[in-house]
Amino acid sequence: MTVLPADGLSLAADFPDPSHDQWQSLVEGVLRKSGKDVTGTAAEEALSTELGDGLTARPLYTSDDTSADPGFPGFAPFVRGGRATGNTVAGWDVRQHHALPDPVRLNEALLGDLENGVTSLWLAVGGPGGVPVSGLARSLDGVYLDLAPVVLDAGDALDPAVRALLALHETRGVAKEAVRGSLGADPLGWTARTGTEPDLTAALHWAQVCRHEYPGLRALTVDALPYHEAGGSAAEELGLSLATGVAYLRALTAVGLSAEEACRQLEFRYATTADQFLTIAKLRAARLLWARVAEVCGARAAGAQHQHAVTSSVMMTRRDPWVNMLRTTLACLGAGVGGADSVTVLPFDHALGLPDAFARRIARNTSTILMEESHLARVIDPAGGSWYVERLTDELATAAWSFFQEVERAGGQAAALRSGMVGERIAATWAARSRDLARRKEPVTGVSEFPNLDERSVEREPAPAVPSAGGLPKVRRDEAFETLRARSDRHLAATGSRPKVFLAALGPAAVHTARASFAANLFRAGGFEPVHEPASVDASTAAGAFTAGGAAIACLCSSDALYAQQADAVAGELRSAGAERVFLAGRPGEYSGVDTYVFAGCDVVAVLSSALDRMGVA
Repeated sequence: MTVLPADGLSLAADFPDPSHDQWQSLVEGVLRKSGKDVTGTAAEEALSTELGDGLTARPLYTSDDTSADPGFPGFAPFVRGGRATGNTVAGWDVRQHHALPDPVRLNEALLGDLENGVTSLWLAVGGPGGVPVSGLARSLDGVYLDLAPVVLDAGDALDPAVRALLALHETRGVAKEAVRGSLGADPLGWTARTGTEPDLTAALHWAQVCRHEYPGLRALTVDALPYHEAGGSAAEELGLSLATGVAYLRALTAVGLSAEEACRQLEFRYATTADQFLTIAKLRAARLLWARVAEVCGARAAGAQHQHAVTSSVMMTRRDPWVNMLRTTLACLGAGVGGADSVTVLPFDHALGLPDAFARRIARNTSTILMEESHLARVIDPAGGSWYVERLTDELATAAWSFFQEVERAGGQAAALRSGMVGERIAATWAARSRDLARRKEPVTGVSEFPNLDERSVEREPAPAVPSAGGLPKVRRDEAFETLRARSDRHLAATGSRPKVFLAALGPAAVHTARASFAANLFRAGGFEPVHEPASVDASTAAGAFTAGGAAIACLCSSDALYAQQADAVAGELRSAGAERVFLAGRPGEYSGVDTYVFAGCDVVAVLSSALDRMGVA
């Protein structure tokens, strides 16, 4: 409640309006206390965060950071949403993904989801992971097709899958004008996944059928997931989706559709991550960019991009998978605030195999809670007006448009895929990100930070094996650390214990606790079990304690002052006791007997891989 003084003026009027220079001066003072003597813009840069694509999140945004007018919701350039009402009428479409080869089990899962909040179905059809085309009718037994739109993910089985689906609608008496959903045709996306030559014949045929007979059905999907799942950045994902969409527009208009009719045949699919602000900006930027394409093509009225958001598989971890619930919640929140029309939340056990009923329940309830209990869908464009979000949207759109132009200069999406340009660009992006992951500059909770070596493994039925294809790879943030943990698991299975590291803490707890905790966390990320008994050692006790602990390597943990006094002697005693390698938690120095230094920003993966190699852990 705002309390007003007697004269009716807000109490805020009694406080001076601080200037940017005053704020910056206060920042300089705080940084100086932390040991960073920087002034001016350097002080502000010290608090900034690199986001990739040349973008930076600054610590403070003001009205001076406003970008171009984003317009109104439902009107070009559609930054604030493709519909004037946003998601306020019925919320976003809750779309669950299903990839089960058994029609009977798939039917049970579909009915369970539809009875508990799911509003559309995204089905894998054909191939090793999808239901056979012949089993599609059994899978949809009991599903009211006039109420639950179906979206196909059929790959090279597109033509028979579409025929089976449309025949099923006809058999059940669903009028053609009442059919909703998407046929999911994406020949260029299939090329990206498999490396095969794109064939647009079937996609164009069904687009023409939809145009003339099924007004509520979209034929093509511009799926950006292959590029995100290969390690691409947000700007690369957007740029490649634009290039794909433009390629489809050219092909559709070439077979007789108008530009507006062609735009209405497209649905765009994007990945959403736990970086909620980048997700919000990405969806807003995607609409801005596509509106520009539609305007240039003379289809301004049809420039409202229809978006399907899917929580990122790249961010899902195999260790401590319960944390994935938090990641997908943030990703779903970003999708909802960003204005996605449909949202798919991947189950938390997605990386482990086929999800169980509990995981699917949590996934669908994530959207329900955000809409019904958090009221996220009751506000149109909740992020609109945020100086940070508006600026980030504009900067991301600029970076994506630049990359889109590169692809167009290379001959378009098909040519860029064929030449290897797309793969090379994304591989370079992922290599740079992998370096940040290895150095824990991008921490992964439960994996590279705060891992639990005693966690009970979550077992799931293996997903059907998908033959390795010649397209873009699929990556995960936890890959490098998962390899280390797997080596530790094999050592545990073979010997009955994990690789151990002895923490040789010097001095009292007040002196060594910070670095001992840092070292324990770091080594656990590689599957090492820290041994910290006794709590403190010196040159006279280190050898005995190391031997009693049963470890093969040791790490000194203390302050720089105590290192100067004791590190050489203690390291020598550890060596004499049989330590195969001696680490020191701190910045590199000149200490005899110390092999490797571990510190914030060091290459953790390289350090721990080398240690396992030295110990003979396969």
